[in-house]
Amino acid sequence: MTVTLTGARRGWQANARSSVMMGGVPDASRPSGRNSPGADRVGSVVDIDVTSEMQDSFLEYAYSVIYARALPDARDGLKPVQRRILFQMDQMGLRPDRGHVKSARVVGEVMGKLHPHGDTAIYDALVRMAQDFSLRLPLVDGHGNFGSLDNGPAAPRYTEARLAPAALAMTADLDEDVVTMVPNYDNQFRQPEVLPAAIPNLLVNGASGIAVGMATNMPPHNLVEVVAAARHLIAHPDADLEALMRFVPGPDLPGGGRIIGLEGVREAYAGGRGSFRTRATAKIESITPRRKGIVVSELPYLVGPEKAKSKIVDAVRAKKVQGVSDVVDLSDRTNGTRLVIEVKTGFNPEAVLEQLYRHSPLEDSFGINNVALVDGQPRTLGLRELLVVYVDHRLEVVRRRTEYRLGRRQDRLHLVRGLLVAIADIDEVIAVIRSSEDAATARTRLQQVFDLSQAQAEYILELQLRRLTKFSTIELEREQGELLAQIAELEAILADDAVLRGVVSDELAEVARRYGTPRRTVLLESAGGAVTALSAPAAGRGGAVPLEVPDTPCTVLLSVTGLVARTGDDAPVVRTGSRSAHDALAAQVSTSARATVGVVTSRGRIVELSVLDVPTLPSTDGAPSLAGGAVAADLVTLERGERILALTAIEPDSPVLALATAQGMVKRVAPGDRPVRGEAWECLALRPGDEVVAAVPARDDDELVLVTSDAQLLHFPAAQVRAQGRAAGGMAGVKVDGGSRVVHLAVVPHGRADDTVVVTVAGASGALPGTAPGTAKVTPFAAYPGKGRGTGGVRAHRFLRGEDALVLAWVGPDPARAVGSGGQPVELPELDDRRDGSGRPLTHPVAGIG
Repeated sequence: MTVTLTGARRGWQANARSSVMMGGVPDASRPSGRNSPGADRVGSVVDIDVTSEMQDSFLEYAYSVIYARALPDARDGLKPVQRRILFQMDQMGLRPDRGHVKSARVVGEVMGKLHPHGDTAIYDALVRMAQDFSLRLPLVDGHGNFGSLDNGPAAPRYTEARLAPAALAMTADLDEDVVTMVPNYDNQFRQPEVLPAAIPNLLVNGASGIAVGMATNMPPHNLVEVVAAARHLIAHPDADLEALMRFVPGPDLPGGGRIIGLEGVREAYAGGRGSFRTRATAKIESITPRRKGIVVSELPYLVGPEKAKSKIVDAVRAKKVQGVSDVVDLSDRTNGTRLVIEVKTGFNPEAVLEQLYRHSPLEDSFGINNVALVDGQPRTLGLRELLVVYVDHRLEVVRRRTEYRLGRRQDRLHLVRGLLVAIADIDEVIAVIRSSEDAATARTRLQQVFDLSQAQAEYILELQLRRLTKFSTIELEREQGELLAQIAELEAILADDAVLRGVVSDELAEVARRYGTPRRTVLLESAGGAVTALSAPAAGRGGAVPLEVPDTPCTVLLSVTGLVARTGDDAPVVRTGSRSAHDALAAQVSTSARATVGVVTSRGRIVELSVLDVPTLPSTDGAPSLAGGAVAADLVTLERGERILALTAIEPDSPVLALATAQGMVKRVAPGDRPVRGEAWECLALRPGDEVVAAVPARDDDELVLVTSDAQLLHFPAAQVRAQGRAAGGMAGVKVDGGSRVVHLAVVPHGRADDTVVVTVAGASGALPGTAPGTAKVTPFAAYPGKGRGTGGVRAHRFLRGEDALVLAWVGPDPARAVGSGGQPVELPELDDRRDGSGRPLTHPVAGIG
């Protein structure tokens, strides 16, 4: 198949293709349309084959994309547009110590002088070089909205830019003939073929691009590690990959995170292709008193929090992920990434996190494809090849710079020597010049008389008279000595390859010191036990962590300071004998992890509490620490002024609960007698002004003990108080005189009276709680005779001067544990057999006994 083209159009196409291939410069080696057969005049007709025309056009287009657009140069790691941006900003003087300018101005300068393409492409490249989440070492210092992982940047008319400090190392020494300068697209300006690149930019910042038939995708690395590997290669040119990987163990991503599995990284370092998995940095936290959550502080490379949130929501809706109740994005520019994933009650956060790794961007894969241009040809390079190309480039740059500086200093030394000759015989020099007809004659005569070169003679003719002083002679002699020393140093560099390599190595070390930062990404060999708790055996029994919390037996504990926690059924409850801060138990209920227990309050209510909301106690030396609990009042909804007193089981077969009020009423009620609906219900009808002071399970054969604030103790069989319904108000328990109140209710199990003690703490009723230690007495329970229900009891404590009430009382098994308001232990006095004796002074105020 053939088509017909006019000679003029055929010539335009050929010229356009050649111009694109050479980056704007027509290729003289290819025939243009003007020289094509039959194309020498307008209107001529050329028959061509469509297949060959499409092949030629496509190949030329592909080459232009590969060479001039999509792939970076392996030497400076930059694509042409990036290189032109940095060069033009350097030419504009946009250094870090100067002010920002509008990004639109930079884009216009680059487009008008060096890069004849769309302004959008130029601005996109400028923006990427300013984003600290895209590059490990940004090269542009942006001012304004340069976008985020989830949103694009503002328009170039709103943002400003200048070179970042690291960019100065990329463009350093450009004025010393260190690289080849080539013409721009219209031959009006010169631009560098490659930048000097004192920073190994390709490895440090990575690259990505899609060409025709090939693509590149290179991850960022840590500057300090790459420089260390390059210096090792400079010192040991035969170093193998294993030696270099001791310095560069893996990528270092701008956003941190974790790299799981290094096998793919090793493959990429060996052959240029491989892949690795990146994981978000996440930890389990208590986001509310009753709910756990997964807090993500670092995301995989180029994954934004909004994208991660939307994908997680989609996975939850598709039922790929279970146990997530809400996802909240709290990220900002000040605190960085913070994505909070709330976990539903009853689900293991570790297992939910494992699901998120599988079905959301919290785990992502990065495919490495190290394709870059080497001598104008695309090549796939491993780590060693990338370092070799860069080191060779730096050796060439330093060699050319040294040659340039050597030439400049030799030229200057030549002039200085001529000046010294002229100043030594200045009178004759002046006479020669004055006797000459013109400057050309004077120059020739100076060369002949003083044996000078043309450059020296020309320089003497331009000499200012103020230089003809003795001080100038001294300066020139000193300058001559300095130049000779510098020339010797430069010649030594050029003469010895080891010295040249040492200079390059020292400059790299300075770059790493100035711009290097610590590693951000954690490298892990595999997703084993070191990565998360997911892959560890569950509870030491082997196997994966179940998604939902198993309904295993446990014990819910309430401390006297108001903390609630749960532990396993076999775990010890209290570390007896420990004198550290430990708190003490006020109540405990044996139940299971997915059950519900009741919280008894001072308003005579029982409020449901899910055991799953209760934190599990951490274990210390084989025993739980009560300090790991949560504040019980934060886990249930209380009314104003309502206090938590005890815990109780609320199953139908739960033990009968005994309650006592401040006005002396006592009641026994079945806690399992609960209404059909509602999470809270009344178990005692209180009189006006009255409140419940204590609640404890009591069987018929147990002994109920009531202690009042006026130091009266009464105990009687629990069978004397029959069980009543929820609406009943109870019956008289102990006689309370005016002004006094019940401070404690206890149950002594049948047959346990001998190992039970009574602890009473006396003080002044008008003193603020917790301000005065008071006095305490510990007495055997057997010392107190029993009386009938509704009587006044017997005296349990004799008040000292300044004391008028019992501020605290406790009856229970020996030994008793007293604690302060912070759970710290308080020493109690020794056992006192006198039931109505006075107490011993305490060292610290007592907040509770258990």
